[in-house]
Amino acid sequence: MSSPAPANGRQRYFVPDPSAWPFLLTAGLVTLIIGVWSSLEDKNLGPLPYYLGGGFAAYIIFRWFRGVALESEGGKYSAQVDSTYRMAMAWFIFSEVMFFGAFFGALYYAREISLPWLGGEGAKGVANLLWTGFEANWPSNGPAALGGYFDTMSAWGLPFINTCLLLTSGVTITMAHHALKDNKRLSCILWMWATVALGAIFLYCQAVEYIHAYKELNLTMHSGVYGSTFFMLTGFHGMHVTLGTLMLFVITCRLMSGHFKPDSHFGFEGVAWYWHFVDVVWVGLFIFVYIL
Repeated sequence: MSSPAPANGRQRYFVPDPSAWPFLLTAGLVTLIIGVWSSLEDKNLGPLPYYLGGGFAAYIIFRWFRGVALESEGGKYSAQVDSTYRMAMAWFIFSEVMFFGAFFGALYYAREISLPWLGGEGAKGVANLLWTGFEANWPSNGPAALGGYFDTMSAWGLPFINTCLLLTSGVTITMAHHALKDNKRLSCILWMWATVALGAIFLYCQAVEYIHAYKELNLTMHSGVYGSTFFMLTGFHGMHVTLGTLMLFVITCRLMSGHFKPDSHFGFEGVAWYWHFVDVVWVGLFIFVYIL
């Protein structure tokens, strides 16, 4: 799967033709974000930005990724291209680590630094820095008028089930990888479909969890700093699981189309890296958001 070598004996580095896909994808995503913003801020722009932006972005992603897959299967990528893809994926995952690291840092600051300080810790002769009766206990919501009473989400219900689902999916995708390296394509495909199913079940359980939080626990994004950090961390992780599940689905379809070889399958490996990252982040969430 290498590009033709030039006269000097070195492998030619494949450079694709100029493409409008990045610009068009940006336009679709911006439209989708405007739709989300309008819903969150009650601007009442209607469902059109959702359907228009989301549908257009999905179409562009399909066309763009299809072109990349055809380039790869057409033998245009050399070992150097493969190396740059690996470095790019590694840096992308590192950026995602920093992304979640900022959110975990915000949770730590709110719980361990901000809340004790607002409760008067370290302030001489001051019971607290807010209203009379304020207690610097986690979870903190604020006055009832701001969010009202709410219950916290138990770690040992759906969150624990979701933990088991994601940890199991880490095993199934590893089994699929070993099957691919051993040239056992059918086994690889079956393990991949199991991984896709586990990801989809996780998302279903998280949706049920959110409905339970809103309807029965009165736990919403307006429930003080606990509610905002809870939905910020779990919501962004759910978005990453959604993206990862779509990636797994695409890779599985490519496997069924005969793509990837035992010694050349970075498209598969890159998705596996990303999925393991998603698993690790959830373990951190389960410990620091649900248990502690």
